[in-house]
Amino acid sequence: MKDLMGKAIWDFYHNENPEDLQTETSISELDELPVDYLFRGFEEMNEIEQQALQLAQGKVLDIGAGAGSHSLYLQNKKELDVVALDISPKSIEICKLRGVKNAVCKNMLEFSGETFDTIILLMNGTGIFESLANIDTYLQKLHSLLNENGQILIDSTDILYMFDRDEDGGVYIPAGGYYGELDYVVHYKGDSEEPIKWLYLDFNTLKNAAENNGFKIEKVLQYEDSYLARLIKK
Repeated sequence: MKDLMGKAIWDFYHNENPEDLQTETSISELDELPVDYLFRGFEEMNEIEQQALQLAQGKVLDIGAGAGSHSLYLQNKKELDVVALDISPKSIEICKLRGVKNAVCKNMLEFSGETFDTIILLMNGTGIFESLANIDTYLQKLHSLLNENGQILIDSTDILYMFDRDEDGGVYIPAGGYYGELDYVVHYKGDSEEPIKWLYLDFNTLKNAAENNGFKIEKVLQYEDSYLARLIKK
């Protein structure tokens, strides 16, 4: 992994000629991701993020922590015990430099030894599942990381709106897989990561998977085509 996201975060923090990231998926064109957005404060976060942070309680695991903005709010404003987790070495270094007290560079499937009252996965948190085939593996791992009655706060987007429709309103969906399974590519300073699998989930599909893996689930917030879900460990 080239860790281009981490490099952009590193460059921005150290003011070493940062540039905006570019992202694209198998069904969308290049899109700009301003690197300063990854350093935003609570006031600049969207409604889903703000709601998730307000619902977080107890000991918290922030999966996909990036530059640490969510972790810092929970640690400094809500005075919670937070572990920031990310597979990006440079991002975790910046988390630490920004003041996150406990930041770990590791894949969540390989992380163990602690349990939590709240786990947050934000900015399309279901993306980490990669594909429908992997959902059970990830949900079972998340279940094992939660204390009794612990909660997961996770967001996603139903991307059905991105597909063409016919005159009768039917949607043209490619055959051979779930429409939310995409290839995702990050570009930075003329370099590109290898495509990764990234999963966007409609709520009903997440609901079925969650209930099959020992969770109660509720939709906390709907914002346009995106939503925030809370999974409670049974």
